[in-house]
Amino acid sequence: MPDLSVRIGSLTLKNPVLVASGTFGFGADYARLYDPSRLGGVVTKAITLEPRRGNPPPRLWETPCGLLNSIGLENPGVEAFLREELPRMRALGTAVVVNVWGETPEEYAELAQRLSVPGVDAIELNLSCPNVPGKGLIGSSPAGTARVVRLCRRATGLDLWAKLPPEGDVLAAARAAEGEGATAISAANTFRGLAIDIRTGRPVFANVTGGLSGPAIKPLALRLVYELSRAVRIPVIGIGGIAGWEDALEFIMAGAHAVQVGTGNFIDPLCAPKLVRGLEKFLAERGMESWEEVRGCAHRGGIPGAA
Repeated sequence: MPDLSVRIGSLTLKNPVLVASGTFGFGADYARLYDPSRLGGVVTKAITLEPRRGNPPPRLWETPCGLLNSIGLENPGVEAFLREELPRMRALGTAVVVNVWGETPEEYAELAQRLSVPGVDAIELNLSCPNVPGKGLIGSSPAGTARVVRLCRRATGLDLWAKLPPEGDVLAAARAAEGEGATAISAANTFRGLAIDIRTGRPVFANVTGGLSGPAIKPLALRLVYELSRAVRIPVIGIGGIAGWEDALEFIMAGAHAVQVGTGNFIDPLCAPKLVRGLEKFLAERGMESWEEVRGCAHRGGIPGAA
């Protein structure tokens, strides 16, 4: 059987399929449907220092081939997470990556320090939330990205994944994150979008814009991963519109070491384990032993020996 494992920093994942922040909760609901240990890892919903109620409803709006959300980082806060959720997540049998968001760079560092406990395998720095007006897109700035990663690197020995937005100087921000000690780049967060309720003539969300995800953004996210994998030496984790194993494979061929499934979990709750099976079958049918034979092949003229 092929070896599906991937190495990201100091962390070895059993396969390259993770579930994205905000789409899987803390794993309990999906654990009723399948065994999460089949996944490479679970990324938690964003955790903040204090509990957050999030934005007022409506917070979700369907679009053609996509979904707009304006959740606003609703979460129980770091203390409740450590006390109530992390013990349950430790039993999932897969890597636990905690996504964090701070009002300031110092808050990110405090979260990184407080989450440096057994059971947390890596920290994903959410530098790209589109639903917190004026504060969420620090990852669009190379200087802002560098400061957050620098402070967090001093605060923890855990792997740090910098989750960047799909706008701004993303390539420079990724290089800045790498230079300050990030061990991976997660790309990308949702694209800012707008929907208007034609019955009222007003934007559907109180914050006006929301984050667009789903199959509609896949070509945009895939292009970004292709460019990022050439711009940095650390692993890139592809996110955006992945709903089938073929989508995941495209991201790997573009240079991603791993992928995260987001809206695909809502389209089909069994999407992620299906991806794992599909990717395993792809390698096995072609007699490939590991991802090294296919990762980044789009940069090298395609699959060796392919017509």
